[in-house]
Amino acid sequence: MKFFIDTADLGEIRDLAATGLVDGVTTNPSLVAKTGRKFLDVVKEICAVVAGPVSAEVTATDHATMLKEGRKLAKLAKNVTVKVPLTPDGLKTCRALATEGTMVNVTLCFSAAQAILAAKAGASFISPFVGRLDDVASDGMALIRDICLIYRQYPTFKTEVLVASIRHPMHVVEAARVGAHVSTMPPNVLKQMYNHPLTDKGLAAFLADWQKTGQSILDA
Repeated sequence: MKFFIDTADLGEIRDLAATGLVDGVTTNPSLVAKTGRKFLDVVKEICAVVAGPVSAEVTATDHATMLKEGRKLAKLAKNVTVKVPLTPDGLKTCRALATEGTMVNVTLCFSAAQAILAAKAGASFISPFVGRLDDVASDGMALIRDICLIYRQYPTFKTEVLVASIRHPMHVVEAARVGAHVSTMPPNVLKQMYNHPLTDKGLAAFLADWQKTGQSILDA
């Protein structure tokens, strides 16, 4: 499974990219707005830090303007993935950009039917929002299972399932269990994946025992 980071914070991206665990980045207008910086500048910098796909979202809602915005974003860097909403105009834009060789991430997916449309439109990624479905008493992970099952039936579908709106590590684990291609998560969720109380307890015991020996590996 690939790990994308869902943020526009360059400090967080640089820190996590240094671990070698980050395969890409997803952003949206809300995340970029938090930086207080110019959108295009932020996208360019992220693309320079991370070699993998970097999703940058259009802000228009009509096909003609979305296409213009998407083409402009695609010129920023080779690893830009244009993010479009799962609407009729968004899918029309997806088809046009995909035909031109641009990676496209179709976002705001909340049903398997929508995911089928995105795959047929040539999306590189489909972004189902598990956390937001959970918020309205729906089973977000059930949607991921359905989409993965459907996509496996059709080898001609090249769209990768990019699990979005991840709230905690178990969302990542469940997504991996059903075979989703990508999980995009806030930095804090990736950091939480390191944690387990038994790891902390075991390390503390090992260090205490080593200290009693009075030895140092570096001084040997």
